[in-house]
Formats: sequence, structure tokens, C-alpha cells
Amino acid sequence: MGSLWWWFAGSMMFLAIVAIVVRWLWYLGRVVHVERCRELFRLQHERFEEQLLKAAGATGLPRGLRWVACRITGDAVLVRDTATGGVVALVPVLVEFEPVAGGDMENVPAAREPRPATAVFTFHRGNWHTAGRVVFNHTPDQTVTAFPELQRLPDHV
Repeated sequence: MGSLWWWFAGSMMFLAIVAIVVRWLWYLGRVVHVERCRELFRLQHERFEEQLLKAAGATGLPRGLRWVACRITGDAVLVRDTATGGVVALVPVLVEFEPVAGGDMENVPAAREPRPATAVFTFHRGNWHTAGRVVFNHTPDQTVTAFPELQRLPDHV
């Protein structure tokens, strides 16, 4: 009876150690994934400006304006979208528009002024992508506050 108890206690101890190791490996994998996301974004900075300009211009928004330029003005803030579990980069950008000829905005002087915004990029299958989603008049930190499903990831792990 005594050896059975020792065998049971030893088995439980072994399972607890395995669970701790698995949890630690899972956490380490997530940390490496976030750092990889961060580094890939830094390396392909210029390509993302073009990608955002093309995708956002195709949306047709804002109406009456054509996307002319988009310049990344700061570092990306990485967040986790709790709805999807994916990593999202919120990037401060300065967007320039040109009114469409004959459109409603043609005679509006403010239409040509650069506008601050936050561009949204998602990390999927090892690459950054954008659907052209931009949150105007928000910094990345304000965007995190405005959308509760976004949880900021640590800057340095």
C-alpha cells in the first residue's frame, strides 16, 4: 500500500513538472512570435507605406478624395486583437489627399492638408497585411483606448 502511494505521488509530481515546462515553452513561443513580428515590421517599413496607400485608396474612402501619399511617422505599437487572437500593428501615419476633380471636396481648402491617423496592419501567416483600415485623428495609444478588444503587448519582453 505504501509503495502505491509513493508511485501515485511521484506520478502527480511528474505531471506537474511537465505542465510547468509546457506552459513555459508556450509562453516562450509567444514572446519569440511577437519579437519576430516587431522585427519584420521594422525591416519592411517602406513597403508598408505603399501597401497601405494602395489598399486604402481602393476603398474609396473618404468620399471625394484621392489618396496621394502616406508616410509612417513613428514606431508601430503591437497589440493583440482578443476577438481573433492575432497580432495587430497600430502605426502612426500622415496621410495626404487630393480632391477628385468635379467632386464635393474640390473647393474645400482643408482637403489638401495632411491628416494624422493610425494605420492598422495584421500579422498573418508570417507576413504583415493591411486592408487599408485607417483611424483618423487618433494616435496608436488613443486607438488602443478606443477599441477595448485590443490589448497592448509589452514593448520589451
